[in-house]
Amino acid sequence: MKPHARILGIDDSPFKFKDEHALVVGALVRVPNYLESVMRTEIAVDGTDATEKLIEMIKRSRYRDQIKAVMLDGVTFAGFNVVDIEELSSSTGIPIITITRDKPDLEKMREALMKYFDDWKSRYGIITKLELRTVKTEHRPVYVSSSGADKREMDALVVAATVRGAIPEPIRIAHLVASAMVRGESYGSS
Repeated sequence: MKPHARILGIDDSPFKFKDEHALVVGALVRVPNYLESVMRTEIAVDGTDATEKLIEMIKRSRYRDQIKAVMLDGVTFAGFNVVDIEELSSSTGIPIITITRDKPDLEKMREALMKYFDDWKSRYGIITKLELRTVKTEHRPVYVSSSGADKREMDALVVAATVRGAIPEPIRIAHLVASAMVRGESYGSS
């Protein structure tokens, strides 16, 4: 891996299910922890526009040709607005990595999707189509899926970007910025 690779971390802001939209923030970080740029977009709460909106956000960035990989805090944003990471990767030409601290309970997800969404099969299919693997970091293991590059290289990026805590620095910074933009001050465990 090239030293100081630029990684775009993406996370959504706190939201309420009665909200129409949620803020999504991208933090472009030179690994391990140098913040270079912040970008934003909005997506519909429980909608279906996350993939499209993230593609637009990345493509309009002046740094788009320098982004080594995009790290997402999970595969769903603003409730169950599911990101198709294969489409995101192929549309941007950038490898995509999803990271979660805790292993997702896919059965609970399926039950919630069945209860609230007519298109639950499509959403669930996107959530489960890629292998979820465990990556050991210095602090604790995380659960990762990826598209667009060699899995070993993507796992090495996750480890290199995890400076403190359990979440890679680009996602941690995106989380802090998104929280501050909505609540006036950042907070949360990272």
